Amino acid sequence: MNIHLVDGTYELFRHYFVVPSVKAADGAEVGAVRGVLNSVLSLLGDGATHVGVATDHVIESFRNELWRGYKTGEGIEPDLFAQFHPLEEALSAMGVVVFPMIEFEADDALAAGAAKAVEDPRVNRVFICTPDKDLAQSVVGTRVVQLDRRARAIRDERGVVGKFGVPPASIPDYLALVGDSADGYPGLPGWGARSAAAVLAKYGHLEAIPGKAADWTVGVRGAGKLAATLDEYRGVAELFRQLATLRTDAPVFTSVDELRWAGPRPEFEGVAARLGSASLFRRAKAIAERR
Repeated sequence: MNIHLVDGTYELFRHYFVVPSVKAADGAEVGAVRGVLNSVLSLLGDGATHVGVATDHVIESFRNELWRGYKTGEGIEPDLFAQFHPLEEALSAMGVVVFPMIEFEADDALAAGAAKAVEDPRVNRVFICTPDKDLAQSVVGTRVVQLDRRARAIRDERGVVGKFGVPPASIPDYLALVGDSADGYPGLPGWGARSAAAVLAKYGHLEAIPGKAADWTVGVRGAGKLAATLDEYRGVAELFRQLATLRTDAPVFTSVDELRWAGPRPEFEGVAARLGSASLFRRAKAIAERR
């Protein structure tokens, strides 16, 4: 069997900014919710059998206690923010397993789900459906891969190295050095993608990088300044790596069998009607009947 783990928060943001606005009868914006539901139905219609969707039930997580500048819900469009919980409810009614994160983030749930699924020998492949660079650390060979459904691109371990210059295990170290503006931490002064990739390709992790550039066995422009910066900010770099490291202990599922889609629940007909799209229910029912 194949497992598909979907980044519901990413999908909600993506659809909010690309699909037309749609108002429900009560005036609530529901366009992005409808977009995500149709997207997940397309995945199921294409043959996916075991699907789980990770969502951020709240934006803040334990990482906000570690770094004051970490991302928050501030600045999110109210019409977008208001669709977070309705999406979870609609997906559940559609019969899809949802992992709503509170202490952790949706990315943690995806990482935890992939780590759990790959333990089952019945699983052929795990598709982590998101282009988010954080999830590159969860890729394992060709068995656990990232699937960018919009670009129709699969990134396996070789693809991670090709894009970032480092293997999956070094992605948290890489992000610690270069930063992640989307998550709200800046990386270290002077360190860029090329220098971080070159140094980590040789040393793997922060603690293995020699403290003096004279001891480096890799040629990097401005090595002296980079080494001095890392020496000065090593504690900060280790903190950023902690922020970038996804937690595989987030609560997800006990067995991959829980992820098998068995069709929409009876209440989904009413949910689809409230969303102003009765076709969602008809489509879900038709896909289930073809199984």
